This record gives sequence, C-alpha cells and structure tokens, in this order.
Amino acid sequence: MKKLLFGVCACALAFSVLPAGAATTPALNAFDDAFAKVTDYTVTVKAHEVKGDRVQDRTYHYFFKRPNWAKTDIVAGDGAGSGGVWKGGNVVKGHLRVAFITVGKTVDIHDGRATSLRGYTIPDGLLQNEVDKFKDIKGELTQRDGGEVDGTPTDEIDLKVADPATNDNITRAVLYLSKATHFPVKQVRYEGDKEVANETFSDLKTNVGLTQNDFPF
Repeated sequence: MKKLLFGVCACALAFSVLPAGAATTPALNAFDDAFAKVTDYTVTVKAHEVKGDRVQDRTYHYFFKRPNWAKTDIVAGDGAGSGGVWKGGNVVKGHLRVAFITVGKTVDIHDGRATSLRGYTIPDGLLQNEVDKFKDIKGELTQRDGGEVDGTPTDEIDLKVADPATNDNITRAVLYLSKATHFPVKQVRYEGDKEVANETFSDLKTNVGLTQNDFPF
C-alpha cells in the first residue's frame, strides 16, 4: 500500500557527486543519526503515482514502531477507508471500514490489494526504507541544497539509477530532507523525463509512545 542532513558549510563545495555505487552522503548520514534516536513515529504521506495511462492519488497515515511494526490507513483518495498492518515477514493484514466494523483479511505483502498502483508495499513506504534505497541502489548520487519545500529548508539527494530495469524502471529519484529534522519531506521518481511518483511527508511526530495494541493483526 501506500509509496535528513547537514547543510553544506561555507568552506565546502556547493554540492558533491559520488561515484556509481557510493553508499551515502552527509545528509543521509544525518538521517541515520536522527533515526537512531526514534522508537516510533507517525506521518502523513500524500502520494501521486502514474503507471501507463493509470493514475492513483492517495493520502496515507503511517504508523511505525521498532523493530518492524507498521500500519497504514488510507485517509483520502483511491481506497479511502482501508489500510493494512505489517509485522515483518511476507504477509499483511488488510482492513476495510464497513458500517463502523473493521473487516480484515491476511494476504501476501505483494498482493495487489495490499500495494499501491506501482506495486509499493507497506514497508516500502516507511521513511527509513525510502532513505535506504538511496544508499542501496547503484547509480550516481548527488547532494546539493534543495531550497525550501512547503516552507522547509532542505537538502536534495539526487540518484541517477544505473539499472532502471531492476528498479521499477525508475531512471532518477530525488529526495528532499529537512535541514532541521533530517527526515524526508518530499520524494519524486522519474521514468526518463516523466514524473511517475511524487510523495510529500508531513505532520511527522516521533517517539509518541505507540504500543503493540496500535498494530492489530
């Protein structure tokens, strides 16, 4: 279902380019440091996806608790009122609100009923996993000042993907990370010149005290 950071100091270059296969940048390292202090979080994700001539717009409310508990509720757009829970592994328990009763069904994590239009799963949409893709996928990785995104000063991480065929046909992905919190505020993915996925992350709350009861499975 559905799919960090140091500002560049005055003595540094305005941006840096790392060779293909490079694993990180200062901004990605800053996210790792910030995320290490987080036990749980909630965040709102507004996602726009395109696949062929199909378009999907959704707003998700995400919940995460260490080590690997995640829940999404689709609060607006395609599939509104449904969602799912993941506790690691290869299955998701979906839920659909019908007349104030939650009806659940367990399905494979890649089942079309549990993914977004482009096949992104619940764990794919977790903030830490979104960031890790920029470290794990081989390509040319660039960090530069990202300007403001919805009033938030950002660093921009730009990944030109070396092998799109094994990465959802994505040729380029751009991640914008808050200079203040070091967490993502926006991500855009491209197939060539065509934007095929756009996500904005807002209302992030960390260490809110989620419990296992918040992830009914």
